[in-house]
Amino acid sequence: MKKIFVTIATSLLFFSCNSTKEIAAKKETKTPFIWENANVYFLLIDRFKNGNPDNDHIIKRDKPTAKLRGFEGGDIRGVIQKLDEGYFDKLGITAIWMTPVVEQIHGSVDEGTGNTYGFHGYWTKDWTAIDPSFGTREDLKELVTKAHARGIRILLDAVINHTGHATELDEKYPDNWVRSAPNCKYNSYDTNINCTLVTGLFDVKTESTENVDLPPFLIEKWKKEGRYEQEVAELDAFFKKTGYPRAPKYYIMKWLSDYITDFGIDGYRADTVKHTTEDVWADFQKVCQMAFDEYKKNNPDKVLDDNKFFTVGEVYGYNIGAKKFYDYGDKKVNYYENGFNALINFDFRNEAKMDYEPLFSKYNDLLQNDLKGYTVMNYVSSHDDGWPFDKKREKPFESGTKLLLAPGISQVYYGDESARSLDIAETNGDATLRSLMNWDDIKNNATTKEVLTHWQKLGQFRKNHPAIGAGIHKAFPVNGYVFGRIYSNGNYSDKVLIGLNLNKGVKEISTESLFAEGEKIRDFYSGKTATVTGGKVAIDSEFEIVLIEKL
Repeated sequence: MKKIFVTIATSLLFFSCNSTKEIAAKKETKTPFIWENANVYFLLIDRFKNGNPDNDHIIKRDKPTAKLRGFEGGDIRGVIQKLDEGYFDKLGITAIWMTPVVEQIHGSVDEGTGNTYGFHGYWTKDWTAIDPSFGTREDLKELVTKAHARGIRILLDAVINHTGHATELDEKYPDNWVRSAPNCKYNSYDTNINCTLVTGLFDVKTESTENVDLPPFLIEKWKKEGRYEQEVAELDAFFKKTGYPRAPKYYIMKWLSDYITDFGIDGYRADTVKHTTEDVWADFQKVCQMAFDEYKKNNPDKVLDDNKFFTVGEVYGYNIGAKKFYDYGDKKVNYYENGFNALINFDFRNEAKMDYEPLFSKYNDLLQNDLKGYTVMNYVSSHDDGWPFDKKREKPFESGTKLLLAPGISQVYYGDESARSLDIAETNGDATLRSLMNWDDIKNNATTKEVLTHWQKLGQFRKNHPAIGAGIHKAFPVNGYVFGRIYSNGNYSDKVLIGLNLNKGVKEISTESLFAEGEKIRDFYSGKTATVTGGKVAIDSEFEIVLIEKL
């Protein structure tokens, strides 16, 4: 068998003898949930799994559509079923982010890519109701309860920037709520904000602080549903408590915060962030935190930890290299100072083309310095990014390794772990990114099973070790690639040693600055164990990767 020898110098700054002794002296505690290390599973409810066929046609949305642009049957019940099966546990998922659950417009529209229904959740009709095609309030409550029992957080998707389209079945929100022109030109701060994203998608006047009445169609709808008095009473209480004017944005914030007080969700991904003024999001965070505090106070037995309410922003085009700012060309905005714990990093899918060490060290340097106290959410593919890292799904193992071992939050887009196709014939626009989850491949395809196993091992290792996403990174010059991560906060500490592109067979690795003489370790990837002897461990495995942890 071939051997490699990996030398880790004892003089490395962040693995100095003093710091190692200091960490060893700290009290060991249960692995905490840390948002900076979260492994987030992002799914389109309609495309993930159909758990209740009875709700497929509960709203008549039966006009012919372009391919993959209609409702396909996925629902919250399907997510619950996979949760019950342990699917997310096996992937090491610590948070599930779902597309918006709110009631969508009932009609269909063509934005230039073929007739389309609001299966994706971003065309709101009524923020106060769950779309019947996605499920019920009872379904959402069950999902949150069961997810929390497994230590998994739930993120929903917040849309404040726009309503859905007006159709023959859906009334337009009043003119003092929304604008219908001009279309955005996207070449300055103002031409991203006071405008419509596309023709017919009405832009909420989020800049307004004027008092407006409820839309008449909502009043009529709520009365038919027997909840008008309750909704109005809650609005009265909200505006009295906050002192906010009855402006459109604050109505929407109240309605979105109800999913916190009613169900106990843990965070929001905010949609189209750069298309409203930044103060909207600062206020939204305050409203969400107020609701989260109220939920915890009223449900002490359901409190998971002392984390604050989590918000991650979709500032389309933001990348980690911009540090805290997004540049509109004529203005730079710091969204981290306006309500966000994290921003989605739109450049990871491009930077994933880099070798491991340049990629990991760059992210470590930025997150440990300029972005200290904040983080980014990385992805290799997503629902509206037509340039994923591996569109042909030719490098699913590399995709998983880079995403799940990179500093920052990892966003697993449904089907990344199973190489679900992102190249669907006869689709137009982003529909190709939104195919049905490939459960048959997971069940029957041997290659898919191998890919899934790889993602599962890396995901579980990440879940067990906050050092992966939140720790300090240091690489060691060796034949192959080996690096360490270390994390410490209060009485908790964590350390790991990882090797990539190593030889198969026996790998003799020096661990003197991380693991003490006589300490037992395990390679999580192969399951092999060893004892540190002479400052080294030998791992004999068929793999080119080692994930070393203390037993």
